[in-house]
Amino acid sequence: MTAQHRPVGTHTPTSGGLAKAALPYVDAAGAEVVQVYVSNSRGWALPPGDPVQDALFREGCAERGVPVFIHASLLVNLGSPTAATVERSAATLAHALRRGTAIGARGVVFHAGSAVDAGYADAAMRQVREALLPLLDAAGDAGGPMLLVEPSAGGGRSLASRVEQLGPYLDAVDGHPMLGVCFDTCHAWAAGHDLAAEGGMTATLDTLVATVGADRLRLVHANDSKDLCGSTRDRHENIGKGTIGEPAFAELMRHPATAGVPVVVETPTEKHVGHAADVATLTRLRP
Repeated sequence: MTAQHRPVGTHTPTSGGLAKAALPYVDAAGAEVVQVYVSNSRGWALPPGDPVQDALFREGCAERGVPVFIHASLLVNLGSPTAATVERSAATLAHALRRGTAIGARGVVFHAGSAVDAGYADAAMRQVREALLPLLDAAGDAGGPMLLVEPSAGGGRSLASRVEQLGPYLDAVDGHPMLGVCFDTCHAWAAGHDLAAEGGMTATLDTLVATVGADRLRLVHANDSKDLCGSTRDRHENIGKGTIGEPAFAELMRHPATAGVPVVVETPTEKHVGHAADVATLTRLRP
């Protein structure tokens, strides 16, 4: 794999056992990178994992040369005005980092979060700082996976939805080197970045690099959208079949910022079929 290569893969089911479920799916979808949940995507339970399955999964991915990423629970919100939610969010990220070390993950993706209530944004960013700094320090000390903040689709007093809003988010943790970025095309579109306009994807990625630097982008979620630009709605569609359209993804796969950056699809699929088609499309579009 060259430094310019953009491995393309999928978010992958794990029900029935991490290695048992995920590795056959990776093979069937033709995935070159894999993203998994290590806890319920919409719950707070933090399962310990199965050491045997962990080892088989880690070894299987290593044999295939497939990088691994974890997506933290969708409930994580470090900006919440509810103290219990912040506490559970921090615990969920700590758990995901531990599980990431066990399975050889490169990064743990989490959503930037929301202040929820009007007038709570300043307090929310202080909470982000207080919760993330210990986690980032511990991840650096352990040599484990990075945390990757993913801007949201907008709305609901989001702490970061447009890519330029990542600047204050990174400032809140003093630009900690263990905090990277996950760029989601559907989220960016929903937040108002016109990726479908000629040069729109390029301009958005240029702004991302100008805001966070050339080495902060560590993962891309490539998802087309069912909705219009600026809708703040996060409804994914298969590549080229939504309102963003295939030309924007061709720009994505050729932009210098994505050189060497893994690309994961989180698109609709029946078994592995939809994902395999999207992996094939993005593979065709890359240089």
